[in-house]
Amino acid sequence: MGMNVTLVLVAGVVSLVAVAAFSDRLGLAAPLSLVVIGAGLGFVPDIPDLHVEPDWVLAGVLPPLLYSAAVNMPANDFRRNFKPIFGLAVVLVVVTTLATGALLHMLVPGLSWPVAFAVGAVISPTDAVAATSMGRRLGLPSRLLTVLEGEGLVNDATALVLLRSAIAATAGAVSLWSVAGEFVYSVAVATVIGFTVAHLGVRVRARLNDPVLNTATSFVVPFVAFLPAEELGASGVLAVVVTGVVTGFLGPRHLRAVDRLAEAANWRTVAFLLESGIFLFMGLVLHPLVEDVDAAHVSVGQSVLLGLAATLVVIVLRLAYVAPLVGGMRRDERRRTFRLERAKEWLADDEAPAWRRGRRERFEQRVAQASADVRLLSGHRLGRRAGLVLGWSGMRGAITVAAAMTLPPATPHRPQLILIAFVVAATTLLVQGLSLPGVIRAAKVPGDDPAQLRAEYADLVQELSESGRRVLDAARDAPAPVLDKVRADSLIQDPPPEDRPRLEDARQTYIDLRKEVLSAQRATLIANRTNGLYSSEALDHAQHTLDREEITLDQLLPDA
Repeated sequence: MGMNVTLVLVAGVVSLVAVAAFSDRLGLAAPLSLVVIGAGLGFVPDIPDLHVEPDWVLAGVLPPLLYSAAVNMPANDFRRNFKPIFGLAVVLVVVTTLATGALLHMLVPGLSWPVAFAVGAVISPTDAVAATSMGRRLGLPSRLLTVLEGEGLVNDATALVLLRSAIAATAGAVSLWSVAGEFVYSVAVATVIGFTVAHLGVRVRARLNDPVLNTATSFVVPFVAFLPAEELGASGVLAVVVTGVVTGFLGPRHLRAVDRLAEAANWRTVAFLLESGIFLFMGLVLHPLVEDVDAAHVSVGQSVLLGLAATLVVIVLRLAYVAPLVGGMRRDERRRTFRLERAKEWLADDEAPAWRRGRRERFEQRVAQASADVRLLSGHRLGRRAGLVLGWSGMRGAITVAAAMTLPPATPHRPQLILIAFVVAATTLLVQGLSLPGVIRAAKVPGDDPAQLRAEYADLVQELSESGRRVLDAARDAPAPVLDKVRADSLIQDPPPEDRPRLEDARQTYIDLRKEVLSAQRATLIANRTNGLYSSEALDHAQHTLDREEITLDQLLPDA
């Protein structure tokens, strides 16, 4: 028995890698290929039916998947695009739940409103994995990818809260106010838990001087956030997302570069295996679903037609919702510009009352952040073409199928409802997923401007260079050859000396001085990240450069 399980696991991992490599060569998103292959394998004779408890997927796979994505989500990008993300991940999910629930209540005889809304909640959240992987490969602008990723992080939480409320309503009366109150409570408690776990987790990991121990600790962080939130009746999924975003924001401030780079590499591997496995699982469950529907004496064809009707509704709703959403984003940018001009006039008022002058420094920081927001958003405007791509990126995924399987066993029409959810997920994933590259090419959405990114990075490096120069100017007791070599080896925009001196006798002085320069530059970078004064692309590029310097410097320390 143990040998069989081992063989299955080995074959599974090898298959996932092979399918991913093959899909990459064909220019396909691996999730699409995995669903098709899994569905085909499920109908092969003598292949045992896969039985995986849906709670294992929602409580065991979803938290680490969301955490691995959230920890790489720049907090400032999330903040700048919060309104469209909220609109897609909360408002659109609620609207889709109500519309598809009403459709199913009308088309499925005897289906109660609570169960209909439960299925609507199941099929309402999108899965951004396939869309973002294609979008990056085809050069979509970073702001559009941020909105897609942010939606994918938050909409599962909204849908699962609605699902829980709908299931509770099947056992008794649930009012609209109670659902709204539960949602607010769930968000508030999950946010507090997420912030708390993130801060504690980073502080604990900062005391571990071993990348292996640090990464191992990070693997339990999403569950430490998920479990208490669920026990308190809040959204464990949202707690994980908040933990990931805050951890990603705090990491450069408290964690060593070698720890963060090792963690990132290991998490990429874990995320790949979990994402690939869950899409393969989605395909494999098709055969058992069809058998369950047959056993319930329900027409499979009719169930598929109902699923296609629900699919049409979710696609049309998203396209109809995204059009005014993109227009609203442009209006919001004009309002930001107007408010910024008013704030600058207020700041320039020398006759301001004393209480204004007392808060001037903090207000100046807010104005600087607002200026950066306006500059960055105006340079990454999303028009109708981007709106078309955003609207067509509404693929559902395996989480939809797993959530449908959590419907109570006594639910009327349960096998049929699960198959309907599967049809919605599979149809959107395959039809929209396969056609999305063509839509992106036809829309000709302009990507990020490379010249603008280079200019912004040059400005950031200049600011970091000034921090390093101030350290070197203050190090008057250091030998001139040491100063020259530190200046040449650090991220400082000065021409290196023609002849670099040999420093066998000043090795420790060189290391100490480079550490001071690196510390000053990192402090400047963190301040810019905190205030959001540069784009995430420029900040990440500079972060990687300083991380490489830190790792190189750490390799010198044992011999110091």
